[in-house]
Amino acid sequence: MSSEDRVVEPEDDMPLNAVLASDLALSISDALRPDDPLVWVNSAFSRLTGYPADEVLGRNCRFLQGADTDPIAVGRIRTAMDDGRAVATVIRNYRRDGTAFWNQVVISPVADETGRVTHHVGIQVDVTERVAADQVRDLELDLVDETAARLDLLAHISDELAKNLDYDAAVDALGDIAIPALANWGFVAITDDRGRFSRVHLVAGDLHDRETVRALANQDIGWLTRAPKIAEAMTSSPGFVATPYAIDTAALPGRTTPEQLVLLRRLGLGQAMVVPLRARDRVLGVLTLVAVDGFGADAVVTAAHLGRRAGLALDNVRLFLAERTAVLTLQHSLLPEIPEIPGLDIAAAYIPSGRRAEVGGDWFDVLPLPDGAIGLAVGDVVGHDLRAAAAMGQLRSLLRSYAWEGSSPGEVLSRADELVRGLDIADISTCAYLRWRPNGEDAHVTYARAGHPPPLLRLAGGEVRSLDGGLSTPIGLAGPGGAEATIDVPASATLVLYTDGLVERRDRGLREGIALLTAELSALPDDADATTVKNRLVDRFVGPYQEDDVCVLVVRRVPPTS
Repeated sequence: MSSEDRVVEPEDDMPLNAVLASDLALSISDALRPDDPLVWVNSAFSRLTGYPADEVLGRNCRFLQGADTDPIAVGRIRTAMDDGRAVATVIRNYRRDGTAFWNQVVISPVADETGRVTHHVGIQVDVTERVAADQVRDLELDLVDETAARLDLLAHISDELAKNLDYDAAVDALGDIAIPALANWGFVAITDDRGRFSRVHLVAGDLHDRETVRALANQDIGWLTRAPKIAEAMTSSPGFVATPYAIDTAALPGRTTPEQLVLLRRLGLGQAMVVPLRARDRVLGVLTLVAVDGFGADAVVTAAHLGRRAGLALDNVRLFLAERTAVLTLQHSLLPEIPEIPGLDIAAAYIPSGRRAEVGGDWFDVLPLPDGAIGLAVGDVVGHDLRAAAAMGQLRSLLRSYAWEGSSPGEVLSRADELVRGLDIADISTCAYLRWRPNGEDAHVTYARAGHPPPLLRLAGGEVRSLDGGLSTPIGLAGPGGAEATIDVPASATLVLYTDGLVERRDRGLREGIALLTAELSALPDDADATTVKNRLVDRFVGPYQEDDVCVLVVRRVPPTS
């Protein structure tokens, strides 16, 4: 080593001594010599790197680099030095004994009076602990992000399944959301009550593969459900967790047609995972996922959670549909067939709510009475379940009985209220009952309302009158009863009875809804028959996600045919 490779440390220069004694690893290289060799290092540099001064002077500092040193970071340092700029970075370096550490490097150029760079001063600090802490934090953030993404996916699927009142649509929604999020392609296969696969829905995550999936779905794909892994999932115990496995491509030619095999290879065959969709008492089907490049650990965890949650959600849809079918069957069995009555054009509609298990309380009735009058009724029993449907049937029978005796509308509702409260038939219900008595081409109507919205009478020319008299408390509540009112109905007038579900919504009050209904009736042509009026009101006021049951009864006075 020549004398020019060392820097003398003068004892009488206190600032310089302070620098030399610093805990920072310092170095100086000669920018005017080839390869920019080190000409001085302090003792902290030797402690940091393990290299004594006599082993590094005259060498370029690249001896600290190793297998995992980032070449991009090295290139960034070199470029800055060539441009005469200072540079700072964190780079992975290696000590003399081969151990790696994260080195925070700052290199600054030193120029002479002409501006020429003559030396580079380097400061180096071991920041391994800080980098490790940052990596742990980043890993934790990644895990948090993965967990949040998993929960978002599960919540999204649960919400979508909860919206569906059609079982097949719920199955399709599961595949359409879950498969693109977890795999390249896959399918949902669902069994019927006998345990046989009744529906298979194929999905591709990539838009470019969807035509291939459609081509595969148009063929006989029953073989997909006969795979051993699917049988294993279908008979698995509650603690079963699906794990990825390599697809046995060698066995596929024996199980598929040549065209099917071409389509499968076009979609990609890497790893597969068969996730059981577990309901309360059985496995409903499977979610099969295919990932060309394999599954990550998070996908396996997400699929396990998804199998349990989606299975229960699908089972809820199935059970709801079974209950709703039973309730609707009961409800429709209790609603009357509209009789043919000379001089009257009558149309009615019953629309159950679109919400889960919430049907059963609304009803209507048209009853020809022994004295030639016509009984007209619309009612709404509080509640939306089998109990409400049963109570509706009992209340309708009571009203029919009292009306058949010839009692006036106020008396009919009052007597029904007494018996309902005495026998605890229903909680609370509203009802409008009208006794329609023909009078030549006109009609005389007596009516009573037990807490029910007012019927509306449309006259020729568009005037609409509200039958807001005859009001008493709802049936089932103790209070004064027997109130009734009368009105004359001219020929060509149209009477509309309805339940509050037609006009009242969360975003619209009852009064506002009645005002809109009044305007809609007024705008109808004078010659609109009962069916046209009923259809117009249903189309205008009943939405696809109806919040409540709806009954509409339309009665139009027409001259008798000769």
